[in-house]
Amino acid sequence: MLLKRWHRLLLAIALLPLAAPAQEGVARRELLVGQSIALQGGRNAYAQAVQEGVLAHLNAVNERGGVHGRRIVLKTLDDDNKGSQAEANARALVQEHKVFLLFGSIEGGPSTGVMKAAVELGVPFFGPMAGSPTLRRPHQPLVFPVRAEHREEFRALLEYARRTGANRAAFVRSDSETGLQHLENVRILCRELGMELVADLPFKGDITDAQIGEMAQRIGQSGAQVVINHGSPAMYEKLIRRARAAGVRAAFSAVNSGSAQMAQQLGELAHGMVFAQVVPDPMERKTEIAREYQQQFAKAWPGKAFSYGSLEGYITAKALVAALQLAGRDPTRERFVSALQKAGGLDVNGLKLRYEPGDHAGLSLVDLSIYSREGRFRH
Repeated sequence: MLLKRWHRLLLAIALLPLAAPAQEGVARRELLVGQSIALQGGRNAYAQAVQEGVLAHLNAVNERGGVHGRRIVLKTLDDDNKGSQAEANARALVQEHKVFLLFGSIEGGPSTGVMKAAVELGVPFFGPMAGSPTLRRPHQPLVFPVRAEHREEFRALLEYARRTGANRAAFVRSDSETGLQHLENVRILCRELGMELVADLPFKGDITDAQIGEMAQRIGQSGAQVVINHGSPAMYEKLIRRARAAGVRAAFSAVNSGSAQMAQQLGELAHGMVFAQVVPDPMERKTEIAREYQQQFAKAWPGKAFSYGSLEGYITAKALVAALQLAGRDPTRERFVSALQKAGGLDVNGLKLRYEPGDHAGLSLVDLSIYSREGRFRH
């Protein structure tokens, strides 16, 4: 009898490796998350900062045992800030690398590319760090943004410009479907505020220095009093330099993407610039999330400066961990989605993220900061 029991035990043990996992990407001690991000081979300083913030939190969580006993393993592919490559990366992450979900892209074009693959393959896409309207409208049941969308940043920047006496605006945007949607939002906002959109300035990813110079001249000729942007902080930095060199007097304002890196590169030319921010001030210790981020980031990356980008990465990673906690000890993609919607959202150190059926808004936080002559962001 004892021998028979021993044989049955050995047979059961032998068959264990043959058992299929309950869900792709979920192993006994690991959970695999896929990420396509515009690192651009290390040339994208904003993306690098975002990724450092993401890893600061995920590594700290893994050191404490992970989520429900599973380490979070991040499989990252570089999409070079190209939507088509981001979509291909997302498909490879799901179909070849067998990730549990997709996470943490940046910029509207690549994030939309990841979303297309996620929706078609039926895989949740959590935490795209982009303000594209395509991520929310029409509603995408599998997409869960964390940060506020660009429309609310445009609103805050234009309202500030109107309060300070400007009524003629120019809009720098990507020459894309997403850029056209942003343009329509800006037109609506200008009408609501009694402002005139005097220049629509689309650009392609391969824009030349000569074309940037022509764009700077168009801003000057348009009589714009304020310029706001969507996309490519590196290109916008070059435009500001060319415009100032040409004597253009319009005020340049910017959405959050890469604000710290842009201001640092522009130096004196950034003094007085107004930036829309979608996370609290990372340089101060006024909020609970900023205090925690500073402690963890300094431990993970000694000597590296705090920035809005790395705080956004940190918050987005923390929201992901909270969402995985909600999905339970035996997570499936269906449980991940239903748990978030049943909870109505997440609370990340007092920051309220809203995920309801038909409306995955994420955060509504939009703040303004002015880059001072002392080289600091003032809120």
